[in-house]
Amino acid sequence: MAIRDRGKRKWQPASFLPLAFEMQREMFKDQERQVRPILDDYQVEEFDQRICYAMESNRAVKLTVWDDGITYEKTCRIHYVDPITKHLRIEVKPGGFERISFEGVVGVIVVD
Repeated sequence: MAIRDRGKRKWQPASFLPLAFEMQREMFKDQERQVRPILDDYQVEEFDQRICYAMESNRAVKLTVWDDGITYEKTCRIHYVDPITKHLRIEVKPGGFERISFEGVVGVIVVD
């Protein structure tokens, strides 16, 4: 005698708890948070030199960005550095720009 499984239908009654699923996602997201890495002056100076080199030669960079405990990587071209507001204006796709704060950058690698 073969076992007849109901498949996804057996889990449908539990879908009336979307708030519980959302809370569970937030809980797992909070577990992935990390403290901001501490950068010394030499690392910051090296990041500045890499950014200047990438801007002058129009090369792509891989930025490691820390934002509210979560780090992520962006591959982009640096369009403009604003020393007054302390932001980088990056070109993610042709014609698409974003701004990233200096304090959020924890790693810079020249790709090309």
